[in-house]
Amino acid sequence: QVQLVESGGGLVTAGGSLRLSCAASGRLYSSAIMAWFRQAPGKEREFVAGIRWGYGTTNYADSVKGRFTISRDKAENTMYLEMNNLKPEDTALYYCTAGSSYYASPTFWPNWGQGTQVTVSS
Repeated sequence: QVQLVESGGGLVTAGGSLRLSCAASGRLYSSAIMAWFRQAPGKEREFVAGIRWGYGTTNYADSVKGRFTISRDKAENTMYLEMNNLKPEDTALYYCTAGSSYYASPTFWPNWGQGTQVTVSS
């Protein structure tokens, strides 16, 4: 079982930047996928970005392409999400997760962090 702890959320004005971190404890296999999801009030949890732990290949939701960058530091067992040009619609609780495949539904991801709040003011 992998344990995940997010950090780095906060309040920022539109156009600003934030960097989220997700520290993982436990072994992550090369084939594992780590990802960021987010959930805004009254909305379903949605996929934001993912990265294949071993190969570093990435995947992004259309809404964040060109603005967000996902990366990982294998030595530190940590994943990052660099968020630039933030918009008010990016406001949400951001969750870190790990699993074996890309699934659109959060139901199929077995490991979750507690979430970190990102608030973007206009």
